[in-house]
Amino acid sequence: MTADELARGYFIRARKRLVALRALMQEEAYPDVVREAQELVELVLKGMLRWVGIDPPKWHDVGPILVDQESRFPEVVRSEIPVLAEISLRLRRDRETAFYGDIDLIPDRVFGREAAARALCDAERVVEATMHFTESKE
Repeated sequence: MTADELARGYFIRARKRLVALRALMQEEAYPDVVREAQELVELVLKGMLRWVGIDPPKWHDVGPILVDQESRFPEVVRSEIPVLAEISLRLRRDRETAFYGDIDLIPDRVFGREAAARALCDAERVVEATMHFTESKE
């Protein structure tokens, strides 16, 4: 298996996860939309890194690496990298709270429809970038 094949698999899985995100949104499982959106974004960004020959680290927010290595990415994707990095950072910050909460942070009270809608929109934008990304190498 090549890095390209592995990355392409990440992109395909992300598109399938997008379907699950939409279902969670319909179920009004708003904290779960936020958490799953973060995982989807992480998967896509790590796939993008693999695509350009970078073995991604084992941490969740790889946005800074995309920014540092921007010149390695296809031209059509470069303008999106700062936005993708910002999405990654924001969702990474919300990851644990959306899933576990805390004694004074109940996920259903912290993450409502608006937060979930933004996370879903961000996930859709990141997945959309993969289509341009893969087109540039084919």
